[in-house]
Amino acid sequence: MRILWINPVGTTAFDADTTRMLSEVKRAETTVKVVSLPSNRPRHLEYHAYEAQVVADIVRITYAASQSYDAIVIGCFYDVGLREAREVSGQAVVLAPCHSATTIAANLGNSFSILVGRKKWIPKMRENVILYGHEHRLASMRPVDLGVHDFQADPERTCQRLIQEGRRAVEEDGAEVLILGCTAEYGFYQEMQDVLGVPVIDAVLAPFKMAEFMVELGKRIGWHPSRKGGSEPPPGSEIESWRVFEPLPVEAQVLEL
Repeated sequence: MRILWINPVGTTAFDADTTRMLSEVKRAETTVKVVSLPSNRPRHLEYHAYEAQVVADIVRITYAASQSYDAIVIGCFYDVGLREAREVSGQAVVLAPCHSATTIAANLGNSFSILVGRKKWIPKMRENVILYGHEHRLASMRPVDLGVHDFQADPERTCQRLIQEGRRAVEEDGAEVLILGCTAEYGFYQEMQDVLGVPVIDAVLAPFKMAEFMVELGKRIGWHPSRKGGSEPPPGSEIESWRVFEPLPVEAQVLEL
């Protein structure tokens, strides 16, 4: 199976680490491609105004990749562009971190807490948790006061902050499972599990392994994305005549799919 991972930011800072992590956990038959956006796109999506700048990129990449990939993963815990990308993915499944992580957490415990970087992130992420039907399982959302590019700047400091807030989430909020609420919070889940004694869901690994699972369901059982009702794609005649998904010139900077 072929899986495309989109880092929806205008920097390749996370591409090498993402590729390494996915290569370590992938199935033998899975091939992975990691791409990011052109350098003139926002380098993080901590603001909704920045999200709006990259949705069209995600949709265009998904539309093009649907011809040669079995799954596409959008690497941002805001799940930015998830609904839009799913509409044009053909038979390819589209996954995102929050949706995947909360689904997995709901199967591992009765309640979960999400450890986020900043308070700014909480309203949008909480809305997504409610949208996905997990409001009754959400014990808390705890910020660690770090931005996207701060997590990997001082890993020891980051890990201690995550453990500190994770312990509070378990002991004070009643969380049975912890979710790391940013794809830049990678590399910490194992130590946290050892220290805190609860499952800690990594936001990179969760959607990727879910993608492999969903692709297998499609290949073995024929469960592919629905194209009826709200899942109906845009008419092919409009896509062709309006040329709405043709890449803009600047997007030539995106790595080849």
